[in-house]
Amino acid sequence: MSVTDEKILVLDFGSQYAQLIARRVREQNVYAAIVRHDIPAERVQEIAPRGLIFSGGPASVHWNDSPRCDPDLFQLNLPILGICYGMQLVCQSLGGKVESQRGREYGPALCRIREPNELFEGLPNEFQVWMSHGDQVTAISEEFTVLASTDSCPLAAVKHRRRPIYGLQFHPEVTHTSYGSQILANFVKRVCGCQGTWKLTDFAEETIAEIRQRVGSNRVICGLSGGVDSSVTAALLSRAVGDQTACILVDNGLMRRGEIESVIEEFSKHFKTDLHVVRAEDRFLAALAGVTDPQEKRKIIGRIFIDCFAEEAAKIPRARFLAQGTLYPDVIESGGLRDGPAATIKLHHNVGGLPQDLQFELIEPLRNLFKDEVRQLGLQLGLPEEIVWRHPFPGPGLAVRCLGAVTKERLEILRQADAIVVEEIKKAGWYRKTAQAFAVLLPVQTVGVMGDARTYEEVIAVRAVDTEDFMTADWSRLPYDLLGRIATRIINEVPGINRVVYDISSKPPATIEWE
Repeated sequence: MSVTDEKILVLDFGSQYAQLIARRVREQNVYAAIVRHDIPAERVQEIAPRGLIFSGGPASVHWNDSPRCDPDLFQLNLPILGICYGMQLVCQSLGGKVESQRGREYGPALCRIREPNELFEGLPNEFQVWMSHGDQVTAISEEFTVLASTDSCPLAAVKHRRRPIYGLQFHPEVTHTSYGSQILANFVKRVCGCQGTWKLTDFAEETIAEIRQRVGSNRVICGLSGGVDSSVTAALLSRAVGDQTACILVDNGLMRRGEIESVIEEFSKHFKTDLHVVRAEDRFLAALAGVTDPQEKRKIIGRIFIDCFAEEAAKIPRARFLAQGTLYPDVIESGGLRDGPAATIKLHHNVGGLPQDLQFELIEPLRNLFKDEVRQLGLQLGLPEEIVWRHPFPGPGLAVRCLGAVTKERLEILRQADAIVVEEIKKAGWYRKTAQAFAVLLPVQTVGVMGDARTYEEVIAVRAVDTEDFMTADWSRLPYDLLGRIATRIINEVPGINRVVYDISSKPPATIEWE
């Protein structure tokens, strides 16, 4: 965080959307870092942020073990913005009253500004906000004033009369709040006084310098998949330590069609990387035989990946460091960012699967970035757009899109269907309009009729989503004729498939991947 004097700290009280707050702040060219909710005031002073944001969270301030902040933070005279649980904690800590409501309020509400303030500068008097809470502030001390209300929440926004302390019962970080980004921008720039001086080029320069100093004369190994995350990681390493970088590509038999060949072409000829390819398809498929539980699939794939990786790495002299393209959402969703109150959503083999006795020191240069920031960084580093804009692919590969048993035959069916989805979406000009599009092979068979004969074959589900951050997502409204072409081609060209369905679930409550 030394690249700029303008920093905002997001204190995480267990919210699954704390990273969205940080991302919205970074959109203002102000660096934001997520830290533990109980960070000591002394440490905050050392970091010297321009302001603090208290996130929401699933707890109640009335619980004995609810997460609390260091009370000395309120004495630092730093601007503070409390969101949902964060607001409740701020108000309770400073003399207010928080009560549990009869029912949880979840969804849109109309917010009305009662008192003009710099936090709401440039906003209309009424705008839609997104609520998600069970408790709410029902009384504030005389030191506070009410800024805005909704029909169900009279104290929807408050401010301390003398200090730059604010509270919002609604969530400005989600896109469902109409002017949420503007509210956060007002807090960061008008209240905290930030000018917006942080840029990804600064991040790249600092990261390259840190890698160079840490690696020294040793070699660093990069686990390469060909996706944007590992590719940007490899590019950063190349800039930092040049030919001290060795990339290992594990061919697990779970990649998309033509992907292994494409990666080899790009990183052995174009980038002239020291690329080691481990052919291990049979090894992975043997271990996955008969396994249908998705978390067990991830664990098996992660374990074998590490085994294959370690065996190949042992052949590389002076290899001391392992670099991975772990992103902020990966760390947070895997529960690895902190020992805090947030729940684990899923396991990633590049985060949760690493053994305790790993013989390498871990380097994760993208650990504090979001997907859109990684893409921007990739373009700045000179990576081709084909790599930078490639749709995300899960660490366990097609194994978590092949529901049920994972076999070579079923993977080939899925691989063909997935290629058709991508081809047709690209042809129609929708690839860059969607954030992620792919096929899923379902473990069910349905009745069909082909050539006047009855068939009983498997089902392909097509999934395409729109998202800015991959933490929330909505299903893509693909044109009917495009969906029709995809379905027709899959049924006609992919043996064993007689039905295609389209997934119209949003995240939440669903996830983007099916497993």
